[in-house]
Amino acid sequence: MPRLLGAYVQAEKPIRIVISSGRRKTSIARAVIKPGKGRVWINGVPIEIWPIEMARWKMMEPLLLAGQDIANSVDIRVTVKGGGYMSQADAVRMAIARGLVAYTGSEELRKIYEEYDRSMLAGDPRQTEPEKPMRRSARRRWQKSYR
Repeated sequence: MPRLLGAYVQAEKPIRIVISSGRRKTSIARAVIKPGKGRVWINGVPIEIWPIEMARWKMMEPLLLAGQDIANSVDIRVTVKGGGYMSQADAVRMAIARGLVAYTGSEELRKIYEEYDRSMLAGDPRQTEPEKPMRRSARRRWQKSYR
């Protein structure tokens, strides 16, 4: 299996542990995947009671695509910081997807993720453009009057 950036197998012998990371804009997520019963926590909160539904579904996409047998055999703990709630959801989604591919070692799962949405594994490098001096935003200028 080719090495996947952002996901590393930490322990192999007694129990398999994988630590993976995901980034989007200014959000950084770190996921720890261990054998378990299918529980997922985001910053100590179970994913089932995450307050923003759209973000919850986005974070659950890798688990839904992987299937019940994989999703119910691992416990995932994710810590995420920085950015807004949707960029945090994208960072969590990437960390979980990368971690599951490294945990299972499945090339088939990797292909499923790449066909569904390549940014699940590869990331999205776009950043907000910085504000310029003497302007109200990155591109906006003061209105020009000719008369």
